[in-house]
Amino acid sequence: MKLNLIRAVIASSFFLPSCSVAKNENAKPNIVFILADDLGYGDVHCLNPERGLIPTPNLDGLASQGMTFTEAHSSSAVCTPTRYSILTGRYNWRSSLQKGVLGVYAKPLISEERLTVADLLKQKGYTTACIGKWHLGWEWPKKGDEIDFTQAIQGGPLAAGFEYYFGTDVPNYPPYCFIENDHTVGIPSVPLPDSLLGNNLASKPGPGLPGWRLEAILPCLTEKASEYISTQAKKEKPFFLYFALTTPHTPLAPSKEWQGKSGLGTYADLVMETDWAIGEVLSALDKAGVAENTLVLVASDNGVAPYVGVDSKQLKHLEEKGYSMKEAEHKGMQRYKELEAMGHYSSSIFRGHKSDIWDGGHRIPLLVRWPGKVKAGSSSNQLVSLVDFMATCADITGTKIPDNAGEDCVSLLPILLGKSTKPVHEAVVFHSINGSFAIQQGQWKLILCPDSGGWGDPTPGSKEAENLPGVQLYDMNQDAGEQFNLYATHPEIVEQLTKLLEKYVADGRTTSGAKQ
Repeated sequence: MKLNLIRAVIASSFFLPSCSVAKNENAKPNIVFILADDLGYGDVHCLNPERGLIPTPNLDGLASQGMTFTEAHSSSAVCTPTRYSILTGRYNWRSSLQKGVLGVYAKPLISEERLTVADLLKQKGYTTACIGKWHLGWEWPKKGDEIDFTQAIQGGPLAAGFEYYFGTDVPNYPPYCFIENDHTVGIPSVPLPDSLLGNNLASKPGPGLPGWRLEAILPCLTEKASEYISTQAKKEKPFFLYFALTTPHTPLAPSKEWQGKSGLGTYADLVMETDWAIGEVLSALDKAGVAENTLVLVASDNGVAPYVGVDSKQLKHLEEKGYSMKEAEHKGMQRYKELEAMGHYSSSIFRGHKSDIWDGGHRIPLLVRWPGKVKAGSSSNQLVSLVDFMATCADITGTKIPDNAGEDCVSLLPILLGKSTKPVHEAVVFHSINGSFAIQQGQWKLILCPDSGGWGDPTPGSKEAENLPGVQLYDMNQDAGEQFNLYATHPEIVEQLTKLLEKYVADGRTTSGAKQ
């Protein structure tokens, strides 16, 4: 019933023009959430001016027009879990996905019964759209043992409160085609060419459209997002656009005009193109005349991936150092350091990268612009999480979140409006790719594993990890790089934070309300 109603709304109203309405200062703001994929904290130049070499003029400009959060985190150090927490206001480890990410043709992670931020905003009169990467699962139709791409795909964005969807489910996974609403755009009928697999391009073989071009994905999604803004700006209803970029995650396939622009390799070129895409969306808001009444948030789903920043010359360099090409392909940390050797530090001063429990895995850029509401050029060092998006939207629209939804989110509105400097969280919880936990309260961060919890050294199960203490405790005020483990000198902090995390797990929530 829910899906049929959404399709009817789309069919009857999505592309129809309507009259412009007079601007109302008290009108609900449009909300545009732009989520980059694998963009490191240090990849945004204004956040890392001394150790970042990639130009990001649009992100820097956005920061100058709004608020920069310097202690913002994703709930997880990898993709799918973070996306779950953004849309549900609930920590990802409360879902059935306890580690890793969803695989190819996976089932939906968000149940249709769970309230999402799109559901919440739709109830308050918003038009809702998701454009870009989904990676939260679908009910893929089958004919025998094969996926039947002629049939509707249930359980995706339309089942999660979005009235319109256009994107690629996962750009480095099959099917290699776009999906609009609940159907593929065309029938993926040919295997993706071997030339587009591996080497930081597509990750999995599978069906695609004839002539599918990886470098065309980002420009197409950007155009769709800009068109959506232009169309919805002419209507009376406010709109919510969740623009989930596919970059600078693999496939590392920048458009021709961006190839070689950075002088630092393909990854850096793609970061520059990602910055361009964000600029195009901001420009669309200006051209549509709605920038003044639009809340824009830009963030990343986790830290930078360790396999980026290497072109064929750098791989050859590794081969000359004694690695086989196959070893070089999998020597993630070494390849990451190659980019650092050129002077660019995607994780800034923080330890680790995507997958890891250290801050390099989950401390992310978060820039927020809301003209007339958020002070231009302001910043906040409050400890916040992307899980807070739902509560922030609820606060803005005067909505009460029911007890069985948004169990871990708190509103950032008091921070954005400059009305409070008090901590909004009692503590914040983080998760690594292998399911390891960390919890931070104030200056203290407790990690409940001896290692990275991810791909960084020491890796889980390694001989080096076997000889390390079972927990890590860092004073983030004095040691943001997480180099000095203080667990032995502060056992009372270890005990305190362990008990707090146990309480959060047992209560089914970290906010006030009924136990879940």
